[in-house]
Amino acid sequence: MNADHHQILEGGPSHDGFGIIHPQLVFLILFITILILYIIATVITNRNYKTWPFYRIVSFVFGILLAISAVVGPLANRASIDFTAHMFSHLLLGMLAPLFIVLAAPMTLILRTLSTPLARGLSKILRSWLARILIHPLVTSFLNIGGLWILYTTNLYSLMHDNSLIHVIVHLHVFIAGYLFTVSIIYFDPVYHRKSFIYRAIVLIIALAGHGILSKYIYAHPPKGVPIEQAEIGSMVMYYGGDIIDAIIIFTLCLQWYKAARPRDRELQTTKGTLKIN
Repeated sequence: MNADHHQILEGGPSHDGFGIIHPQLVFLILFITILILYIIATVITNRNYKTWPFYRIVSFVFGILLAISAVVGPLANRASIDFTAHMFSHLLLGMLAPLFIVLAAPMTLILRTLSTPLARGLSKILRSWLARILIHPLVTSFLNIGGLWILYTTNLYSLMHDNSLIHVIVHLHVFIAGYLFTVSIIYFDPVYHRKSFIYRAIVLIIALAGHGILSKYIYAHPPKGVPIEQAEIGSMVMYYGGDIIDAIIIFTLCLQWYKAARPRDRELQTTKGTLKIN
Protein backbone atom coordinates (compact mmCIF):
# COMPACT_ATOMS: atom_id res chain seq x y z
CA MET A 1 0.00 0.00 0.00
CA ASN A 2 1.51 3.32 -1.04
CA ALA A 3 1.68 6.48 1.04
CA ASP A 4 -1.15 8.24 -0.78
CA HIS A 5 -3.60 5.42 -0.19
CA HIS A 6 -2.48 5.15 3.45
CA GLN A 7 -3.29 8.84 3.89
CA ILE A 8 -6.79 8.25 2.50
CA LEU A 9 -7.31 5.32 4.86
CA GLU A 10 -6.56 7.48 7.88
CA GLY A 11 -9.78 9.45 7.72
CA GLY A 12 -10.93 10.63 4.30
CA PRO A 13 -11.11 14.29 3.39
CA SER A 14 -9.87 16.87 5.84
CA HIS A 15 -11.87 19.97 6.71
CA ASP A 16 -9.57 22.39 4.90
CA GLY A 17 -11.63 25.22 3.47
CA PHE A 18 -14.78 24.20 5.36
CA GLY A 19 -13.71 24.77 8.97
CA ILE A 20 -15.69 22.44 11.25
CA ILE A 21 -18.47 21.81 8.71
CA HIS A 22 -18.40 18.22 7.49
CA PRO A 23 -18.91 17.73 3.73
CA GLN A 24 -21.61 15.13 4.34
CA LEU A 25 -23.61 17.68 6.33
CA VAL A 26 -23.35 20.12 3.41
CA PHE A 27 -24.69 17.52 0.98
CA LEU A 28 -27.45 16.43 3.37
CA ILE A 29 -28.70 19.98 3.89
CA LEU A 30 -28.52 20.72 0.15
CA PHE A 31 -30.44 17.66 -1.05
CA ILE A 32 -33.02 17.76 1.75
CA THR A 33 -33.67 21.42 0.92
CA ILE A 34 -34.17 20.56 -2.76
CA LEU A 35 -36.56 17.76 -1.79
CA ILE A 36 -38.59 20.03 0.51
CA LEU A 37 -38.85 22.69 -2.20
CA TYR A 38 -40.11 20.09 -4.69
CA ILE A 39 -42.76 18.87 -2.25
CA ILE A 40 -43.86 22.45 -1.48
CA ALA A 41 -44.10 23.18 -5.20
CA THR A 42 -46.18 20.03 -5.65
CA VAL A 43 -48.64 21.13 -2.95
CA ILE A 44 -48.95 24.60 -4.49
CA THR A 45 -49.48 23.36 -8.03
CA ASN A 46 -52.05 20.79 -6.88
CA ARG A 47 -54.12 23.60 -5.38
CA ASN A 48 -54.05 25.76 -8.51
CA TYR A 49 -53.90 23.21 -11.34
CA LYS A 50 -54.59 19.56 -11.96
CA THR A 51 -52.87 17.06 -9.70
CA TRP A 52 -49.17 16.65 -10.34
CA PRO A 53 -48.49 13.02 -11.42
CA PHE A 54 -47.68 10.80 -8.46
CA TYR A 55 -45.05 8.85 -10.41
CA ARG A 56 -43.08 12.06 -10.88
CA ILE A 57 -43.11 12.70 -7.14
CA VAL A 58 -41.89 9.17 -6.50
CA SER A 59 -39.21 9.55 -9.16
CA PHE A 60 -37.91 12.79 -7.66
CA VAL A 61 -37.89 11.47 -4.09
CA PHE A 62 -36.10 8.32 -5.23
CA GLY A 63 -33.54 10.36 -7.16
CA ILE A 64 -32.79 12.59 -4.19
CA LEU A 65 -32.49 9.60 -1.86
CA LEU A 66 -30.05 7.97 -4.28
CA ALA A 67 -27.98 11.16 -4.36
CA ILE A 68 -27.96 11.35 -0.57
CA SER A 69 -26.96 7.70 -0.22
CA ALA A 70 -24.01 8.37 -2.52
CA VAL A 71 -22.54 11.22 -0.46
CA VAL A 72 -23.90 10.68 3.05
CA GLY A 73 -23.63 7.63 5.28
CA PRO A 74 -21.97 4.20 5.01
CA LEU A 75 -21.34 4.20 1.26
CA ALA A 76 -19.84 7.68 1.35
CA ASN A 77 -17.60 6.71 4.28
CA ARG A 78 -16.47 3.57 2.51
CA ALA A 79 -15.91 5.45 -0.76
CA SER A 80 -13.11 7.48 0.83
CA ILE A 81 -11.06 4.33 1.42
CA ASP A 82 -12.35 1.89 -1.20
CA PHE A 83 -12.30 2.72 -4.92
CA THR A 84 -14.98 0.13 -5.68
CA ALA A 85 -17.35 1.83 -3.24
CA HIS A 86 -16.39 5.15 -4.79
CA MET A 87 -17.48 3.86 -8.21
CA PHE A 88 -20.85 2.74 -6.86
CA SER A 89 -21.19 6.23 -5.39
CA HIS A 90 -20.25 7.74 -8.75
CA LEU A 91 -22.92 5.74 -10.58
CA LEU A 92 -25.59 6.77 -8.07
CA LEU A 93 -24.64 10.44 -7.87
CA GLY A 94 -23.67 11.14 -11.47
CA MET A 95 -25.96 8.84 -13.46
CA LEU A 96 -28.89 7.15 -11.70
CA ALA A 97 -29.97 9.99 -9.39
CA PRO A 98 -29.92 12.60 -12.20
CA LEU A 99 -31.94 10.24 -14.42
CA PHE A 100 -34.74 9.87 -11.87
CA ILE A 101 -34.73 13.61 -11.17
CA VAL A 102 -34.99 14.42 -14.89
CA LEU A 103 -37.93 12.00 -15.20
CA ALA A 104 -39.65 14.02 -12.45
CA ALA A 105 -39.69 17.14 -14.67
CA PRO A 106 -38.71 19.62 -11.92
CA MET A 107 -38.47 22.63 -14.24
CA THR A 108 -42.03 22.07 -15.48
CA LEU A 109 -43.20 21.95 -11.88
CA ILE A 110 -41.37 25.19 -11.08
CA LEU A 111 -42.95 26.96 -14.05
CA ARG A 112 -46.40 25.81 -12.93
CA THR A 113 -45.78 26.91 -9.35
CA LEU A 114 -44.42 30.41 -9.97
CA SER A 115 -46.60 33.44 -10.56
CA THR A 116 -47.09 34.50 -14.18
CA PRO A 117 -44.47 37.30 -14.10
CA LEU A 118 -41.87 35.05 -12.42
CA ALA A 119 -42.64 32.18 -14.78
CA ARG A 120 -42.15 34.48 -17.76
CA GLY A 121 -38.86 35.66 -16.30
CA LEU A 122 -37.68 32.07 -15.82
CA SER A 123 -38.77 31.19 -19.36
CA LYS A 124 -36.74 34.12 -20.63
CA ILE A 125 -33.69 32.76 -18.82
CA LEU A 126 -34.30 29.30 -20.29
CA ARG A 127 -34.35 30.88 -23.75
CA SER A 128 -31.10 32.79 -23.19
CA TRP A 129 -27.80 32.07 -24.93
CA LEU A 130 -26.32 30.86 -21.63
CA ALA A 131 -29.04 28.23 -21.21
CA ARG A 132 -28.55 27.27 -24.84
CA ILE A 133 -24.88 26.58 -24.14
CA LEU A 134 -25.45 24.77 -20.82
CA ILE A 135 -27.93 22.28 -22.30
CA HIS A 136 -26.16 21.74 -25.61
CA PRO A 137 -25.44 17.99 -25.85
CA LEU A 138 -21.79 18.51 -26.83
CA VAL A 139 -21.19 20.91 -23.94
CA THR A 140 -22.88 18.67 -21.39
CA SER A 141 -20.95 15.67 -22.70
CA PHE A 142 -17.69 17.55 -22.22
CA LEU A 143 -18.68 18.63 -18.70
CA ASN A 144 -19.80 15.12 -17.79
CA ILE A 145 -17.38 12.72 -19.47
CA GLY A 146 -14.54 15.22 -19.75
CA GLY A 147 -14.84 15.99 -16.05
CA LEU A 148 -14.48 12.30 -15.23
CA TRP A 149 -11.37 12.03 -17.39
CA ILE A 150 -9.82 14.94 -15.49
CA LEU A 151 -10.82 13.41 -12.15
CA TYR A 152 -9.33 9.97 -12.78
CA THR A 153 -6.30 10.78 -14.94
CA THR A 154 -4.86 13.59 -12.83
CA ASN A 155 -4.09 14.13 -9.15
CA LEU A 156 -7.59 15.49 -8.57
CA TYR A 157 -8.88 12.17 -7.23
CA SER A 158 -6.29 12.07 -4.47
CA LEU A 159 -6.59 15.80 -3.80
CA MET A 160 -10.32 15.59 -3.11
CA HIS A 161 -9.59 13.15 -0.29
CA ASP A 162 -7.25 15.66 1.32
CA ASN A 163 -9.39 18.78 1.09
CA SER A 164 -13.09 19.06 1.97
CA LEU A 165 -13.72 22.03 -0.30
CA ILE A 166 -12.35 20.16 -3.33
CA HIS A 167 -14.32 17.11 -2.20
CA VAL A 168 -17.59 19.05 -2.23
CA ILE A 169 -16.86 20.82 -5.52
CA VAL A 170 -15.99 17.57 -7.31
CA HIS A 171 -19.12 15.79 -6.11
CA LEU A 172 -21.35 18.75 -6.94
CA HIS A 173 -19.82 18.83 -10.41
CA VAL A 174 -20.46 15.11 -10.91
CA PHE A 175 -24.11 15.52 -9.92
CA ILE A 176 -24.81 18.73 -11.87
CA ALA A 177 -22.93 17.56 -14.97
CA GLY A 178 -24.82 14.27 -14.88
CA TYR A 179 -28.12 16.11 -14.58
CA LEU A 180 -27.38 18.54 -17.42
CA PHE A 181 -26.20 15.72 -19.66
CA THR A 182 -29.38 13.73 -19.06
CA VAL A 183 -31.52 16.84 -19.63
CA SER A 184 -29.75 17.51 -22.93
CA ILE A 185 -30.39 13.97 -24.23
CA ILE A 186 -33.95 13.21 -23.10
CA TYR A 187 -36.45 16.06 -22.98
CA PHE A 188 -39.00 15.94 -20.16
CA ASP A 189 -38.80 19.62 -19.21
CA PRO A 190 -39.21 22.64 -21.51
CA VAL A 191 -36.15 22.88 -23.77
CA TYR A 192 -36.24 25.93 -26.03
CA HIS A 193 -33.09 25.09 -27.99
CA ARG A 194 -33.95 21.56 -29.06
CA LYS A 195 -31.66 19.31 -31.06
CA SER A 196 -32.87 16.59 -33.38
CA PHE A 197 -33.14 12.98 -32.23
CA ILE A 198 -30.40 11.97 -34.64
CA TYR A 199 -28.04 14.63 -33.30
CA ARG A 200 -28.67 13.65 -29.68
CA ALA A 201 -28.30 9.97 -30.50
CA ILE A 202 -24.90 10.56 -32.13
CA VAL A 203 -23.68 12.63 -29.17
CA LEU A 204 -24.94 9.96 -26.77
CA ILE A 205 -23.01 7.26 -28.61
CA ILE A 206 -19.84 9.36 -28.46
CA ALA A 207 -20.35 10.01 -24.75
CA LEU A 208 -20.92 6.31 -24.04
CA ALA A 209 -17.71 5.51 -25.89
CA GLY A 210 -15.80 8.07 -23.84
CA HIS A 211 -17.19 6.62 -20.61
CA GLY A 212 -16.35 3.06 -21.66
CA ILE A 213 -12.82 3.93 -22.78
CA LEU A 214 -12.19 5.72 -19.47
CA SER A 215 -13.28 2.68 -17.48
CA LYS A 216 -10.81 0.53 -19.44
CA TYR A 217 -8.09 3.14 -18.94
CA ILE A 218 -8.68 3.05 -15.17
CA TYR A 219 -8.36 -0.74 -15.26
CA ALA A 220 -4.87 -0.45 -16.75
CA HIS A 221 -3.84 2.84 -15.13
CA PRO A 222 -5.30 3.24 -11.62
CA PRO A 223 -5.71 6.80 -10.25
CA LYS A 224 -3.02 7.98 -7.85
CA GLY A 225 -3.39 6.29 -4.47
CA VAL A 226 -5.66 3.47 -5.68
CA PRO A 227 -4.46 -0.15 -5.40
CA ILE A 228 -4.52 -2.16 -8.62
CA GLU A 229 -7.05 -4.67 -7.27
CA GLN A 230 -9.54 -1.95 -6.36
CA ALA A 231 -8.99 -0.16 -9.66
CA GLU A 232 -9.78 -3.33 -11.61
CA ILE A 233 -13.00 -4.03 -9.73
CA GLY A 234 -14.00 -0.36 -9.67
CA SER A 235 -13.46 0.01 -13.41
CA MET A 236 -15.70 -3.00 -14.06
CA VAL A 237 -18.38 -1.48 -11.84
CA MET A 238 -18.09 1.72 -13.84
CA TYR A 239 -18.21 -0.11 -17.19
CA TYR A 240 -21.06 -2.56 -16.60
CA GLY A 241 -23.03 -0.42 -14.16
CA GLY A 242 -22.81 2.52 -16.54
CA ASP A 243 -24.05 0.32 -19.39
CA ILE A 244 -27.18 -0.60 -17.44
CA ILE A 245 -28.07 3.02 -16.73
CA ASP A 246 -27.16 4.07 -20.26
CA ALA A 247 -29.52 1.40 -21.58
CA ILE A 248 -32.38 3.12 -19.74
CA ILE A 249 -31.45 6.46 -21.32
CA ILE A 250 -31.20 4.87 -24.77
CA PHE A 251 -34.59 3.20 -24.35
CA THR A 252 -36.17 6.48 -23.21
CA LEU A 253 -34.68 8.41 -26.13
CA CYS A 254 -35.84 5.79 -28.64
CA LEU A 255 -39.33 5.76 -27.10
CA GLN A 256 -39.57 9.54 -27.38
CA TRP A 257 -38.30 9.33 -30.94
CA TYR A 258 -40.91 6.74 -31.82
CA LYS A 259 -43.75 8.74 -30.26
CA ALA A 260 -42.62 11.91 -32.02
CA ALA A 261 -42.48 10.17 -35.42
CA ARG A 262 -45.73 8.24 -35.10
CA PRO A 263 -48.15 11.17 -35.74
CA ARG A 264 -46.30 12.02 -38.95
CA ASP A 265 -46.54 8.38 -40.04
CA ARG A 266 -50.30 8.44 -39.48
CA GLU A 267 -50.60 11.68 -41.40
CA LEU A 268 -48.58 10.20 -44.26
CA GLN A 269 -50.75 7.09 -44.33
CA THR A 270 -53.90 9.24 -44.36
CA THR A 271 -52.51 11.32 -47.22
CA LYS A 272 -51.65 8.19 -49.23
CA GLY A 273 -55.10 6.78 -48.61
CA THR A 274 -56.72 10.00 -49.82
CA LEU A 275 -54.61 9.98 -52.98
CA LYS A 276 -55.64 6.39 -53.74
CA ILE A 277 -59.31 7.23 -53.31
CA ASN A 278 -59.00 10.23 -55.58
